[in-house]
Amino acid sequence: MIHSEGRDLKIKTFRSIGRRPARSHKGDFGRVLILAGSKGYAGAAHLAGVGALRSGAGLVTLGVPEKVYGILARRETEVMVRAFPSSRGGAMSSAAVKPVLDFARSQHVVAAGPGLSGASGVRKLIEALLKKWKGPLVLDADALNVLQGRIKLLKDRDFPAVLTPHEGEFSRLFGAVPLRGTEGRRSAAKKAARVTGCVIVLKGHHTVIADPSGHTAINRTGNPGMATAGSGDVLTGVIAALLAQGLSSFEAARRGAYVHGLAGDLAAETKGQISLIAGDIAEALPEAFQYIFGKSAKRKKNGKFRY
Repeated sequence: MIHSEGRDLKIKTFRSIGRRPARSHKGDFGRVLILAGSKGYAGAAHLAGVGALRSGAGLVTLGVPEKVYGILARRETEVMVRAFPSSRGGAMSSAAVKPVLDFARSQHVVAAGPGLSGASGVRKLIEALLKKWKGPLVLDADALNVLQGRIKLLKDRDFPAVLTPHEGEFSRLFGAVPLRGTEGRRSAAKKAARVTGCVIVLKGHHTVIADPSGHTAINRTGNPGMATAGSGDVLTGVIAALLAQGLSSFEAARRGAYVHGLAGDLAAETKGQISLIAGDIAEALPEAFQYIFGKSAKRKKNGKFRY
């Protein structure tokens, strides 16, 4: 049992989330707050929110700067949108820190980063989250960039944060380390996990997942068509949703990478790799989960898919 701000999280297996009790209600499947978006990057917030809902989270709230609230409030129907103070440039301001932390107390998982920008207010917000928020946390994109040279903030958390860098973000955080080949990437991710006390999801061809105790996994789903804007935002939402449903940080990360890649593979079958966009990946998540849990016609045709 791991205590989160909003509830005690009973650690579950991935297989168990495919079975929902008849008397379930939305609160049973977790409340996720996604801090995302800034002027010009509202789409990143949308994609992360859809990724979380399509991966089973009971309630998802997008925490966004006031200046992009109107865009998202008009677009979103199933995802809730909450406005926080923004700067003149349209990013989160330092005045957002207290209201974000106050609201986060009602949530089970917080994810931060997609489209947030590198503004000074964002830096203060991420610092405050790392110091004050003790529950499950996913950091991606701009939330990672503000940690450059400050990875000590990640240590000694009750619930290991999940970091989802691509190779460029990884190098900015941990220096120019060799990332050649699967084994080179595995070694680098394993060391980064040990140094930070976090679960590392090193994205790319054969995404590597590593935890502080030395466990690693290599994800082999996915295709080159997924190298498209917004794909990582969807993954952030997927991992946050699996955390909210009770998976451990490592399990949520590795299963999330698998489902995300599988959704990309299924989407590419109809869209093709050249035309694949992040929204296609999010739309294919339901089929990916059905494939995994044995309810897909494609699975029946192709036989068992290992996961």
